[in-house]
Amino acid sequence: MDKFYNRDGKVILDKMVRAIQENKDYLGEVDGLIGDGDHGMNMNKGFTLFQQRYQHQNYSFTEGLEYLGGILFNEIGGSMGPIYGTLLSSMTETVNTAGSGTEDVGGTVMEDISGTENGNTANMSAGDIKINLEVFCRMLSHGMEELFDIIDARAGDKTLVDTLYPAVESLRSSVAEKRPFREALLLMKEAAEQGRDSTVGMIARYGRSSRLGERSRSVPDAGAVSCCLLLTSMADGILELIS
Repeated sequence: MDKFYNRDGKVILDKMVRAIQENKDYLGEVDGLIGDGDHGMNMNKGFTLFQQRYQHQNYSFTEGLEYLGGILFNEIGGSMGPIYGTLLSSMTETVNTAGSGTEDVGGTVMEDISGTENGNTANMSAGDIKINLEVFCRMLSHGMEELFDIIDARAGDKTLVDTLYPAVESLRSSVAEKRPFREALLLMKEAAEQGRDSTVGMIARYGRSSRLGERSRSVPDAGAVSCCLLLTSMADGILELIS
């Protein structure tokens, strides 16, 4: 199966929450090497608030992303709250019940945002929308582009972008090559992990660690690590739904 119903996406958010909770201490340790050490604490606070507030409710994949994004944007400290809040909330903007059509994403024209035969979503609820590779790529691509509107960092600057950008590029390549959704997700995970690891050899250009110059080299960026956790757990949740 190469698609899943939006309404079944709660399992994806559950995996994302657990990934942060289980790695909060590690994120703090990594951040403490060249930063202020609060990344794990702040991320865990936001994701746990989301879990406590919505764990007994049924919500779709896009609703969960919007709820989580709102909490991260408004209720946790540091710069990463607005960054992740923007990324996750913006992912939902390309999935709606108002219409469809085609969109050029990364040079690839992607059709049928609903996973239906004709792309017509006029009479569908949000939960009925089917999310396939093209839709998921469109979601993550849009989230990244919206993030680029509020931050200056780009690939090579030793930030979460070094994980996010290659993951998005991997999805775009899979769309162009018409790969199965499962294969595309596995490749995305590999790209995210390689991007995370690439930050070890970089000099930080943004944030507190940028003041260290050459001394910021040789350790991974905490944001790149947390972004990899989120993308890989998101992929794992989708893989569970489409298997």
